[in-house]
Amino acid sequence: MVFTWNPFKFFRRISPELARKKHLEALLTRIAADFADDHVSAWVALIDTVRPSRAHRTDDAVAVLSELTQMLANTPDSRHALRTALLKLFVDHKQISLYISSGLLPSTGFFSETARRISHRLLPDVIDPTYLKDLMTVIFHRKDDEIWVEAVPNDVWIGFFRTLLDNAETSPREGEALPIALSEMLEALRILSYHVSAIGLDPELVRIDPHLEEVESPFIAQNTEVMAYLEAYRTWWNNPEAPLGDEAHLGVMLDQCQEVLQRVRRRASRLGTSLTLTFTLERLRQHLDRIHGLLGLLHELHQTRTIVSLLPQAVAFFKKTVRAECRKNRLSDYWSTNVGLLSLRMTESASKRGEQYITTNRHEYFGMFLSAALGGFIIAFMSAFKIMLGKLEMAPLTQALCYCLNYGIGFALIHFLGGTVATKQPAMTANAIAASIGEVRGKTRDLEDLAVVVVCTLRSQFAAIVGNLGLSIPMSILFSFAFVHFMGAPFIDVDKAEHLLADAHPLSGAPFFAAVAGVCLFLSGLIAAYYDNLTAYNRIPERLAQLRWPRRLFGEALTQRFTAYVENNLGALAGNFFFGFLLGGATALRVLLGLPLDIRHIAFSSAYVGFAAAAYDFAVPLSVLGVTITGVLLIGLINLLVSFTLALYVAMRSRGITFAQGRVLSTLVLRHFFSHPLDFFFPPRSAEPALPPPTKNNAEQPNDGGSETPT
Repeated sequence: MVFTWNPFKFFRRISPELARKKHLEALLTRIAADFADDHVSAWVALIDTVRPSRAHRTDDAVAVLSELTQMLANTPDSRHALRTALLKLFVDHKQISLYISSGLLPSTGFFSETARRISHRLLPDVIDPTYLKDLMTVIFHRKDDEIWVEAVPNDVWIGFFRTLLDNAETSPREGEALPIALSEMLEALRILSYHVSAIGLDPELVRIDPHLEEVESPFIAQNTEVMAYLEAYRTWWNNPEAPLGDEAHLGVMLDQCQEVLQRVRRRASRLGTSLTLTFTLERLRQHLDRIHGLLGLLHELHQTRTIVSLLPQAVAFFKKTVRAECRKNRLSDYWSTNVGLLSLRMTESASKRGEQYITTNRHEYFGMFLSAALGGFIIAFMSAFKIMLGKLEMAPLTQALCYCLNYGIGFALIHFLGGTVATKQPAMTANAIAASIGEVRGKTRDLEDLAVVVVCTLRSQFAAIVGNLGLSIPMSILFSFAFVHFMGAPFIDVDKAEHLLADAHPLSGAPFFAAVAGVCLFLSGLIAAYYDNLTAYNRIPERLAQLRWPRRLFGEALTQRFTAYVENNLGALAGNFFFGFLLGGATALRVLLGLPLDIRHIAFSSAYVGFAAAAYDFAVPLSVLGVTITGVLLIGLINLLVSFTLALYVAMRSRGITFAQGRVLSTLVLRHFFSHPLDFFFPPRSAEPALPPPTKNNAEQPNDGGSETPT
């Protein structure tokens, strides 16, 4: 056996600090000797040393980087070798792509970029060493490198680079050639300016804001100013006494581009948006931010004429670049960014509709109760039809389709007649609450007002549930009696009744199936919001109003009423109809895939209890009846909780709201419950405010220069 002695392991056992120091000394020696002509390998080895064993162990990276900074300050030769390796990265490799594409959405479109990310996750792209952007992937080759790079404080990174650069001066001299790094930064700024001009003339933006065609577009004007600024900057570098020009005017043009961007966003929130428009607006915002960042670097260089003065901004850009390169093929980040912006528009539509489900006084409370009673009346018949469909001998897929149509047409009919389904409320009211949380921004007084709205919401949910159950159970019993009277046979036998009662048992699969129904409720809310957005974006009411044959056939007044109804109810009708297909689809998946999948809905489960009680001739044992009622209430709780939680999460995520405000709001609601518990079940005599002022202001957008009427 040959004995080998590893000095690094020996020192590590004695002292981690001493081991780290010895290892860093050996690394700097290798950089000065072995990597003298291979600057890329030098930086790969350096980052491999600084990188912690686990990405979240930031203290280890800070300790190594601080030790390395101190060592470089005391060893001029090592500092010179590493500085040379750093400067070669910027001299020998093309940088433009790093500035104009890293962290920015491409021009290919939403679905093309999605396909690219999927394909590159499966088969990585070829790395071209001539581009600095590709070398970032080589140096930071771990997918979680962005975690510790961002977590290391900026001061630590700045101290490292300041020591490495050793206060290098970049004072321009007359006749001196423009450095390659600066030349490529100026060229990148020119290309970004052209991109902004092209994006700003996109037909989608002009369609949303026709005002862009009436005046000179700031997206074109900024390009003229950027070209003049770049020419003046090159002249200043060769002649430091030459004036740089009016930087303020360029800033004004870029500010006007930002104002137009915000104006288009506001108008899109009323006129509807799409994935294409959302993608375009986000890409435009990113390009404008990148132009501001590069101009900030150039301005600082012009003021101080030293590289060290750029370090605070350069380190911030460095962190963004590492994050972008580590996440460039992550599909989840890409979808969450773009779909999150689109869902904001959709949830805003849902929040406005959700306000209709919040009652604040006794008149509205009893109105909600009567509306829910109508819904319970229809649900009793829907439940009966489902049982009758189950008795027919149909092919499994045909039977599942019939279930879907029974649910879908029934829910759409409930909405058409002005009824309410209790479990449909949370997906709408959650968006209204999230919109209010986003507006109050943590102000205590506003959160107290919002807590009152939450109480009103919970009370409205209670009224809707009581209304649904209060009529679905009696109507199912009356239906059973009528069936026996006219048909001479019970509607269901005892075996079927026992099966229906077992389906609601708390220890069966009812809780899980109730959660599945809650997810369907949440998805139906998104579908309704999507069709509301689609109605506004495609201007369906206006296009319907232009048709001649409806006016000739039905008359002008009836056509206008129909158009107005479509404008205000198409989303709700679509959401209710597709909700039925989602519920019936669970049965289809169970048949096709053999999965133990089903749904449990509180209104239908309560109606089934009524049918079962009539089949037993009201001789159901009290123990069985108690367990069944407990199961029905548990199903309703899970229906409401799952749909409300998912809707609130999406609404808050799309608005960038943290749950810290949600915790404060929950505390205020609990305090209200312990002081006034009856307010959660019945409205007091004094009426509460309909909604806090912030939510109302949501609809009152400031004048954006347009003249259209919000749809």
